[in-house]
Amino acid sequence: MRFASVLHGGVARAVAIDGDRAIPLDGIAELGRDTPTSRLRDAPRDTAAAIPLDEVRLRPVVPNPGKVVCVGLNYHAHIEETQRDVPEYPVLFTKWATTLTGPYDPIPLPPESKAVDYEGELAVVIGERARRISRERALAAVAGFTVANDTTMRDYQYKTHQWLQGKAWDASTPLGPELVTPDEVGDASALRVRTTVNGKTVQDASTDLLIFDIPTLISAVSEFATLEPGDVILTGTPAGVGFRREPQLLLGDGDVVAVEIGGVGRIENRMVKEER
Repeated sequence: MRFASVLHGGVARAVAIDGDRAIPLDGIAELGRDTPTSRLRDAPRDTAAAIPLDEVRLRPVVPNPGKVVCVGLNYHAHIEETQRDVPEYPVLFTKWATTLTGPYDPIPLPPESKAVDYEGELAVVIGERARRISRERALAAVAGFTVANDTTMRDYQYKTHQWLQGKAWDASTPLGPELVTPDEVGDASALRVRTTVNGKTVQDASTDLLIFDIPTLISAVSEFATLEPGDVILTGTPAGVGFRREPQLLLGDGDVVAVEIGGVGRIENRMVKEER
């Protein structure tokens, strides 16, 4: 099954995706804390109010997550291009809900940054409360998967040893287009992640190359923080980021970045110069 958070006529709705139709879920405005897997699976659908998919605006799959936990340095080839050591524990950082934007929305290029970069990633949406969950049970907490671009302001990221200031700019992280349930995705440990800039492939890898796989990440985060429905985990980006290329490939006004993950979906966003 596939679900999304949308706007239609200015009204926020959570919908099930059926081909080219968006079918509203009765009484649910958006995916998130109030849509655990159990409720989402059995939510009544207002089929009489189905909307053509091309008439809705897709919001971030989870517009207001309680937590957005991100993983850095989680592909060997990406570690090699950054010239860092292989971590023994996941490299974790966070974003706020205000960092998220829709799967096709423009991404503002902040005038303060001169080094804006792309990072295509698989994102995991939590569907059930999990605290100190074992790796063996971790996948039971997953509501589904979606696509993200962890757009990064590299010059700000490297101002300190902490990455927050380079990773949490408003409306910089598209998330979507849909929440795809695990039964439809199948084996999430072998999904192709492909990023293009203006149609040229710049990242191309498989999630079977993750250093810390999805169950390990969920288990590790749940040791110190209770994961709740609607929380999002970005699993890390593969090699090919623009900042580490020779010559560098940094994003400018009008550049179009697309991230596609097999069996999950595709997002596409244009970079737009933001005025002070």
